[in-house]
Amino acid sequence: MSTDVLLPFAAWLGLREAADAAARDTALVDAVRERLPAGEPLAIHDLGTGTGSLLRWLAPRLPGPQHWVLYDRDPELLARAAAGAVTSADGLPVTVVTRCTDLTRLTPADLAGADLVTASALLDMLTAEEVDRVVAACAGHPTLFMISVTGRVRLTPADPLDAEVAAAFNDHQRRTVDGRRLLGPDAVDAAAAAFAAHGVPVRAGRSPWRLGPEQAELAAEWFRGWLGAACEQRPDLADRTAGYARRRLAEAAAGRLRVLVDHRDLLAG
Repeated sequence: MSTDVLLPFAAWLGLREAADAAARDTALVDAVRERLPAGEPLAIHDLGTGTGSLLRWLAPRLPGPQHWVLYDRDPELLARAAAGAVTSADGLPVTVVTRCTDLTRLTPADLAGADLVTASALLDMLTAEEVDRVVAACAGHPTLFMISVTGRVRLTPADPLDAEVAAAFNDHQRRTVDGRRLLGPDAVDAAAAAFAAHGVPVRAGRSPWRLGPEQAELAAEWFRGWLGAACEQRPDLADRTAGYARRRLAEAAAGRLRVLVDHRDLLAG
């Protein structure tokens, strides 16, 4: 496979922000607006904020004024999110505070007073026990989890190695790290089941990335990470996919590669 170095995480988040924005299910946001209290400031708690892309996308789609509480375990990402936050919605102020914390230890007390809890691209990095804990903390509030991977991808033009690499990547997503067995593509179903166990109804939507020539840089970077994780999981793939990697990256550079990466959004309330 390619030996190109992957982008730093913050740069990767910036590269994918436009694709996330284009993919998000706006019908779920319409449903969110109907459930929010009217005539008073909204308290929105965002879990796993990263550089703040969900805040930048969602705040203008909700009424103001708003107060966002941003959670992440990386203080540098939180600082970027706060610095890049929008400052108004509907001409009314949007304020932000940050909390540097471990989301796997989240409790209902942490979310007291929240009118809405949000997260993006978070669930697949959690274990079953952690998803249960996060859901238990969120269960008393409308909750919008966006851009959760499902494990389904489609590359065009097709290649015989696509399915084998996809299976290895999904196994990597379910790997055990420091004693934690990650849910990966099973996380969105686990979260829906956990909300149901709390008696909370869930509405699901699809939010696939559809990457074409206009997103060639993102498609190439996604492919490097996707194949790299697959080869980490299955080292026997490394030699067999060297030519595959060169072909796919050449297709991306020429604007010939199209990639669909499936995600699901969940609204619990």
